[in-house]
Amino acid sequence: MLKLPALVLLLLAIALAMLFAAGFGSRLRFAPAASVGSVGDIRVSTGYQELFNSDEIAAGNYRKPADKVIREQLTNLQYHVTQQDGTERPFRNEYWDNKEAGIYVDIVSGEPLFSSLDKFDSGTGWPSFVKPLVSDHIVKKTDRSLFMARSEVRSRYGDSHLGHVFSDGPRPSGLRYCINSASLRFVPATELEAAGYGQFASLFAGQDDKQNTILDTR
Repeated sequence: MLKLPALVLLLLAIALAMLFAAGFGSRLRFAPAASVGSVGDIRVSTGYQELFNSDEIAAGNYRKPADKVIREQLTNLQYHVTQQDGTERPFRNEYWDNKEAGIYVDIVSGEPLFSSLDKFDSGTGWPSFVKPLVSDHIVKKTDRSLFMARSEVRSRYGDSHLGHVFSDGPRPSGLRYCINSASLRFVPATELEAAGYGQFASLFAGQDDKQNTILDTR
């Protein structure tokens, strides 16, 4: 068990990391708009509507398993982040600097969340995106922990804690979705069809799947 001074220092370090993430403005100046359109009953970010079939991504296709199953499938860190609203360490997580083309889905439910095309280097040490891939799969809630009000981001069907969204992102959206790698599973563009996400494959047509797809207009 940690002694009191060590515990205090650990909590202070976590709080400082979160404050750093909340106040770190992006140096980038451009990103696709985070506007929203609809396909049937599914709301998606503008520019992606033609890729979606509402039957393929209907609510019934994504479920949150029982807690026992989740515990068996996830690592301790993944469980702590997604089920207990935890935060992983910056710069020491799986996807903060991932440059491969593909999409990011909820580690619990598999629902599509973000695309590498909307990922950018925010300098915070966590994966950052200017907008979600499927807007209907994102739920925002007010988080008043750490003595401040922030906008928490959760997955709709998995109810996984993903991270937070801030208003210091690149233009024109001005948003920065700061997401924990532990909440995500990355599906490479070359594996979308086989993994059941074929409707997104055309996003990456003609691209080198190994090229850096992170937005960079510095």
